[in-house]
Amino acid sequence: MELRELRSFSAAAKLKSISKAAEQLDVGQPTVSTHIKKLESELGMMLFDRVRRPIQLTLAGARLAEVVGPLVEGIDGLAATAAMAEETGPVAVASLQDIIPHTLLRVVSAFMARHPHVHVRIRSGHMSEVLDLVANGEVDMGIAPGPGRGPEFDFQGLFAYKRVLITPLGHPLLDEPLDSLDQIAKWPLILMGRLTYTRAMLEAEFRRHGLDYEIVVELDSMDMIKRYVALGMGVSVGPHLAIEPEDHEQLGVVSLDNLLPIEQAGVITLRGKTLSGPAEKFIAVMKDTLAPASASH
Repeated sequence: MELRELRSFSAAAKLKSISKAAEQLDVGQPTVSTHIKKLESELGMMLFDRVRRPIQLTLAGARLAEVVGPLVEGIDGLAATAAMAEETGPVAVASLQDIIPHTLLRVVSAFMARHPHVHVRIRSGHMSEVLDLVANGEVDMGIAPGPGRGPEFDFQGLFAYKRVLITPLGHPLLDEPLDSLDQIAKWPLILMGRLTYTRAMLEAEFRRHGLDYEIVVELDSMDMIKRYVALGMGVSVGPHLAIEPEDHEQLGVVSLDNLLPIEQAGVITLRGKTLSGPAEKFIAVMKDTLAPASASH
């Protein structure tokens, strides 16, 4: 029993005509007749009374039509549903907190301009949370630095993930070359939460060098951190991608490329997973949007 046989039977049952069913299905009349006869042979029963005109369903045919009609309509509707999904998404993305308000915001803005009908869902988390969301299939992709991912993931590096020292204007650290972390550790620190990527790396480096340090303010937003630094409450270490051009009017920003690793960040996906059309489009827009910036960050 094949779908084409059921489709021919269902159309003929509704239209009470083999010829009209053939016209609706855009096939020859003999094809519809063959499908129905094959179905009758497989079931071992007559489905139509062909003596009367228009043709009439037998009792068995009527019962089968009750079952087959909704089935065929549902299957035919799958194509339309799938096509709609390819047009509207959603695209589910998980990202580190410090990437969302800057780099990812630029990507989403460009994506929505090109694909206004696609829904985008964004979830923030620490590195382990982002990887868990990707591994569990709860999101299509993660946006994060590549190091630390497991073999079950694929990674496409798209932009550099660098760290910078952030100070108030006129701070003494701006007047001396930075060649060791102990120059930073002796100042009050304003940092992101304990499990965030850059803070975890910074504290690991402090411990590795046996440095004492004090965190005076702990916040969940780099934008808020920059405000507290500007007030003179302390200094911070954060990703370069969180620095906007206007920040230089209120803050001192110094590269830490010589003290902390430079990593590639980009798209993390589950190895072997087939991405939807909208998800593939999102990655394509990300590549286009971030390619010019990869050299400057």
